[in-house]
Amino acid sequence: MGRNFTLLWTAYAASTAGTYLALDAFPLIALLVLDSSALEISLLAAAGTAVGALIALPSGPWVEFRRKRPVMIGTDLVRFGALASLPLAFATDALTFGHLVGVAIAVAASDIAFMAASGAYLKALVRPADLLTASSRFESTLWTATALGPPLGGWSVGAFGPLTTVVLNGVSYLLSATGIAAIRDREPQPPARPAPPGSPRAGAICSATLGSGRCSSTQCWSTR
Repeated sequence: MGRNFTLLWTAYAASTAGTYLALDAFPLIALLVLDSSALEISLLAAAGTAVGALIALPSGPWVEFRRKRPVMIGTDLVRFGALASLPLAFATDALTFGHLVGVAIAVAASDIAFMAASGAYLKALVRPADLLTASSRFESTLWTATALGPPLGGWSVGAFGPLTTVVLNGVSYLLSATGIAAIRDREPQPPARPAPPGSPRAGAICSATLGSGRCSSTQCWSTR
């Protein structure tokens, strides 16, 4: 499947390993570093799920009409920056519960956008005949990270502290962005965003096509 697939697969492996190493990092930081209450930890855990539910629907069209590789690189860098802010805040005694919630929301939102872009990008990067093999490699990587990441992350927290896995996760996103940026194939042009009804552009398109029979006078009227 070539060099470009290998780069994408390596980037995915790095970010997935980091994600599962740090699977319980935010609640542990809230509990062990910030001494948060049970209610606060519950709110922290719910924040990412709530953001995912709010963002999942609008993120699909937003990603669809953009090139996927820049979206993936951008969301990796957002997650790296958000996670890197936690040890910096801890080192300067400025880490707060609100900061932790904000990072959790930023990471959850970026996760949704990245996943929406990555599936479409994989389909564009490999041949249809290779798609099943490529998907199986991604799945095996995911399940390996799922099995090994949490216990290794728990050991790292016990040995080095709760912020250790956050640092490793942040580095994994930086490695992922680097790998994706190294892919050299030109990405196909994304589909054009359709003009919303009532816009001048929609009316102009409809008027231009009226004579060809592709747009009825009733449809044109509805765009004006």
